[in-house]
Amino acid sequence: MATNIKKNSYGFSTKAIHAGEYPDPFTNASSPNLVMSTTFVTDADAGFSVEGMNENDTFLYTRWGNPTVHQLEEKLAVLENAETAVAFASGMGAITALLFHILKAGDHAVISDVAYAALSEITNEMIPGLDIEITKVNTADLAAVEKAVRPNTRLIYIETPCNPLLRLTDIAATAEIARRAGAKLAVDSTFATPLATRPLELGADFVIHSLTKYLGGHGDALGGVILGSKECLVPLRKKTAIRMGGSLSPFNAWLILRGLATFPVRMRVHEENALKIARFLENHPTIKRVIYPGLPSHPQYELAKRQMKNFSGMITFQVENGRDIVRNFAENLQIIHYAVSLGHHRSLIFYLDSKSLQETSFRFATPEQRQSWSEFAGEGIFRLSVGLEDANDLIADLDSLL
Repeated sequence: MATNIKKNSYGFSTKAIHAGEYPDPFTNASSPNLVMSTTFVTDADAGFSVEGMNENDTFLYTRWGNPTVHQLEEKLAVLENAETAVAFASGMGAITALLFHILKAGDHAVISDVAYAALSEITNEMIPGLDIEITKVNTADLAAVEKAVRPNTRLIYIETPCNPLLRLTDIAATAEIARRAGAKLAVDSTFATPLATRPLELGADFVIHSLTKYLGGHGDALGGVILGSKECLVPLRKKTAIRMGGSLSPFNAWLILRGLATFPVRMRVHEENALKIARFLENHPTIKRVIYPGLPSHPQYELAKRQMKNFSGMITFQVENGRDIVRNFAENLQIIHYAVSLGHHRSLIFYLDSKSLQETSFRFATPEQRQSWSEFAGEGIFRLSVGLEDANDLIADLDSLL
């Protein structure tokens, strides 16, 4: 018996459990196999170079392809309604492979001025050092995106919601700008997840996820993925991903596969808990501002309702003299862990200091960019990744220190 879950059939939860998986043909094991072998017995006609590799060839070497990783890629492609997917050892591995595959010397890219810190930093120095021009804009401002486009623009790269501001970008409108410019649109949808938003359906060419976050969901496996058309991703796998070597471990792929089975259920609880906590924080006398896409107070609430079917579990909030209470949070929270990362079953919180970030990751080029950051983050924000604990316990944990 083989599982045959098509992209446009069955419900999302059914696809999360069954897509890409099938009982083992030899043992009839119901759960996916973990294939840790780095090499595979092949025939005498097999080539030694990836140049001769075809997409449907049998497995030869795990850096080129692996049965467990392949099952994960198939499942993710179904969930994102993509033709195919390429998995990587981390989200940043996926981002780096995309940049190096698309951009060459003399090219230009438009990048969100607020994005995952490692992306911001690699596009501050390393990528421009390869004679590739980078323009960073507030991609929530469509006029700014259009103005930034040049004849040699090859890529527009956005995050929505962006990390850490939770500022949104209109994907469909940005896709139209990219199309007119002859550029590709890449969307980091890690915060949204495919349960909330499927950017390919809105016109994007590539979708990127850090599998470490909501899709894996348990904080125990690094991973990343790029999703899109076979036309775009078959050469990316062959020419860039395999050669750069950022291959996902089969063990991590197996852990992420296991996490995906409960992904839709988890996201519903993340959203339910986050909305309760966001409302609590918004009414707390010591809180200056709360940013959560599911609150009417979010400045892009109408776009959030239109573009997101689930508001996820990320909240940011400002506290007067936030820097002064960080140690109290780190040492005295009882349930919430003071730690980086997000999207795990346990709640995590971390303070992001505006001055520090603007000296390291985000080097804003215009007063308008600095103003947008200030409106969302002030002097600094707490980024709260709401987990699956009882919401009332999380509220009590925060209230005891606020």
